[in-house]
Amino acid sequence: MSAAPDLPLWAALLVSVLIVGGALVTLIGSIGLWRLPDFYARLHAPSLGATLGTGAILIGSMICFSVLRSRPLVHEVLIAVFVTITTPVTLMLLSRASLYRDRVEGRTDVPAEDPEPTEP
Repeated sequence: MSAAPDLPLWAALLVSVLIVGGALVTLIGSIGLWRLPDFYARLHAPSLGATLGTGAILIGSMICFSVLRSRPLVHEVLIAVFVTITTPVTLMLLSRASLYRDRVEGRTDVPAEDPEPTEP
């Protein structure tokens, strides 16, 4: 039993565009993870794909269920808040751990230690 036939055409089109667009952005982020040359470049693409793709999918879900129930439903906002908070934090922790590991191993292709602040 599906409620899709009860969805008006304008809402079905909008939800479809948002869901497919979010899936495409997530796919592009995944392809970036596969194609980019090094770890530090690879961190950027999936984090944007996860945040923007998930956001579009959640907006589509909110529109779909709000139209079906004839009242605003915002349960997905909680999911969006968690994704928006945890994705950048995870990105930062992964990059700092990798940078520390690369510095300990003595690799020369990573940035040097944080410079001392200069006085004006």
